[in-house]
Amino acid sequence: MKTIYETSAINTGGRAGEAYTEDGNLKVKVDKPKEMGGTATTETNPEQLFAAGYSTCFNSALELVLKAAHKDYESSQVKATVRLIEDPDDKNSFKLDIDLAADIKGLSQADAEKFIKIAHKHCPYSKALHGNVNVNLSATGTE
Repeated sequence: MKTIYETSAINTGGRAGEAYTEDGNLKVKVDKPKEMGGTATTETNPEQLFAAGYSTCFNSALELVLKAAHKDYESSQVKATVRLIEDPDDKNSFKLDIDLAADIKGLSQADAEKFIKIAHKHCPYSKALHGNVNVNLSATGTE
C-alpha cells in the first residue's frame, strides 16, 4: 500500500499540557474544558482539534465528490460538532458522538443530502470512525 502523506504529533502533559508537530507547523497548549473540571482558558482541547480536522477532511471529500460528479456549486462549509459522552457500555470511560452539518450553496436540498452521504463514504476520518462512533449527517442546499 502506497503512503500518500504521513505526519506525527506529540503531546506532553495530557489534557493539561501541549501538543505539537515535529515540523513546528502546529504547537498548541491544551487544557481541560471548564465542563470537565478545567479552568476557563484560551487553550484548546482534543475535541476541538478533532472537530477542526474532521470538518476540514470531510469538506475536502465533499468537494472531491462534487467535482467528480461535475456538479457546479458556489461554496461548501462543513461544521463538525464533537461531543465527549459517557460510554454506555463502560460507565468508567467515554466515547465520541459527532454531528456533521454541510451547507452547500448552489445545490438543491436533494443534491446536498445525496452528496453528503457520498462524501461520508469517501472521507478518511469517516472511514476510520465507521462502526465505532455515531456520526449524524445533515445537509442544507441553497440554490
